[in-house]
Amino acid sequence: MRLIVRLSMLFGLASSPAFAQAPPPPGQAIFDRQCAACHADASSGAPTREALRQMTPEAILNALTNGKMQVQGSTLSDADRRAVAELLAGRALSTTPTVSSAPRCTTNTPMSDPAKGASWNGWGNGPANARYQPKDAGGITAADLPRLKLKWAFGYAGVSAARAQPTVAGGRLFVASENSEVHALDPKTGCTYWTYKAEAGIRTALSVGPYKTRTGSGYALYFGDSKANVYAVDANTGQRLWSVKADDHPSAALTGAPTVYGGKVFVPVQGLNEEGQGGRGKYECCTFRGNVSAYDANTGQRLWKYYTVAEAKPRGRNKDGIQTWGPAGGGIWSSPTVDARRRMIYIATGNGYADPPQPTTDAIIALDIETGAVKWIRQVTPNDQWTLGCQPQNPDRPECPSVMGPDFDFSASPTLTRVNGRDLIVLPQKAGIAWALDPDNEGNVVWQLRIGQGSGLGGQWGAATDGQNMYVGVNDFLTGNPGGMHAIHLADGKPVWHVGPQPTLCDKSVRGCVAAQGGAVTVIPGAVLSGSLDGGLRAYSTTDGKIIWQFDTNRPFDTINGVKANGAGMDGAGPVVAGGMLFVNSGYGGLVGRPGNVLLAFGLE
Repeated sequence: MRLIVRLSMLFGLASSPAFAQAPPPPGQAIFDRQCAACHADASSGAPTREALRQMTPEAILNALTNGKMQVQGSTLSDADRRAVAELLAGRALSTTPTVSSAPRCTTNTPMSDPAKGASWNGWGNGPANARYQPKDAGGITAADLPRLKLKWAFGYAGVSAARAQPTVAGGRLFVASENSEVHALDPKTGCTYWTYKAEAGIRTALSVGPYKTRTGSGYALYFGDSKANVYAVDANTGQRLWSVKADDHPSAALTGAPTVYGGKVFVPVQGLNEEGQGGRGKYECCTFRGNVSAYDANTGQRLWKYYTVAEAKPRGRNKDGIQTWGPAGGGIWSSPTVDARRRMIYIATGNGYADPPQPTTDAIIALDIETGAVKWIRQVTPNDQWTLGCQPQNPDRPECPSVMGPDFDFSASPTLTRVNGRDLIVLPQKAGIAWALDPDNEGNVVWQLRIGQGSGLGGQWGAATDGQNMYVGVNDFLTGNPGGMHAIHLADGKPVWHVGPQPTLCDKSVRGCVAAQGGAVTVIPGAVLSGSLDGGLRAYSTTDGKIIWQFDTNRPFDTINGVKANGAGMDGAGPVVAGGMLFVNSGYGGLVGRPGNVLLAFGLE
């Protein structure tokens, strides 16, 4: 009898409202409607929910508001964005905003002339983008590396990646992040001179150059954000001088640093946000066109603009009745390179997003520095149309390329170098090839060398040269053997040495822990510095490739500004050396890496 009573009570309770199916968590319906098409499983190539759970809700919210997901996030209310961020991270947003509490510098000594002191200015330490730092400016050689010690760390608040390469100029260290903040710091101590808030997240390196107005003159800090805004800020005070919109396309964004030269600012634009959603049937794919513009450094007035592909035209309607467009793509991921002697700039372009194919994708293009007129084009991978969510062949999907290309775009800046009295343009490609082109013969190929298998996912962000060799890491993210370093003889493209992938320093069971070394490298006398997605910063001997110094960034760090920060994978931006200090960002959460948010500052004991 007692058993019958208990069973009846149990079944009665089970049918009561208290035991009804629990409602889905807040944000689930929004995710299903807006996000699941790309993030529900790994087949789309986008980070899965498992990968996104490695991030903080603050970092996800920032990505939807200021960062690379802002186009998708712009269709959501603030409450919806917060709900999705909490759902994906698996925890609530903090009720107390994370703010930087870095000590203010007690003295405000005016900036010195950036051209005369120790500096690393812009992406490649000069308009040729060689990524080389001599001893007199860097203060560090291979012999000094064993004496390097971590002096201080700085945390970027509310982000999952530290992508914007720092700049050292005029006695200041300038840093930025995808939380839209730019900071002017003291290189030796990390104290803050000023902080500037941009309109969106910042991934570009920062460039310093002189400016002059009717009321004064000085040095400006030039950079761009993920909404394609370009800024000139007084480098001494942090006051805005001007800002302009580089491109009005909703997917336009800046990744490559502005290059400053001869009173002009050359600004490249990419369209990753469209490439990442082109295969969605409800989207009118595709209309973005890569471009570069020249601006007056003093006023922000546009002097010329060049589009890398022809204007998009209607291509037919898909099964949902959505109009499709093409051509599109040819984004410019990297900083333009200046050839002062020939009065040209060189840009490297990405893949196409939509048919018809264009002769300017996956190419190096030379433009007249004064007018933007095309001087020559050297395409190395034709017919490379690629967009997320499409199949290898798409005969009945006009929103997709009819045949998908390998996605072997250029993400590195061209490097202009000189060897044995001859100029060369050298750079690596995602195809796993290093190229040398002849600037005096319309970019004809001088030599090419295979450095890896090639990988559509994972950029080759930059090589370095020292006048004798080209140094480049290997990404190969999607292959079974990512990572490694090469030294290549500039004169003939012959291998000098090759070192294979290193044992990973991170937990291999965690997504994104790989040995890939696609990040930009930096060369100092006797050593080449390379960060890896495994979180290791390594220095290789330029003579034989032997590793002579290593630092593991995979841990939390006490930061000078009180922001909770940790290191992780390193990709994209490379190390910066100037004035006896070495600065490097660690953390590359997203499609290929593990989340982190710290700047590390090393100095000699």
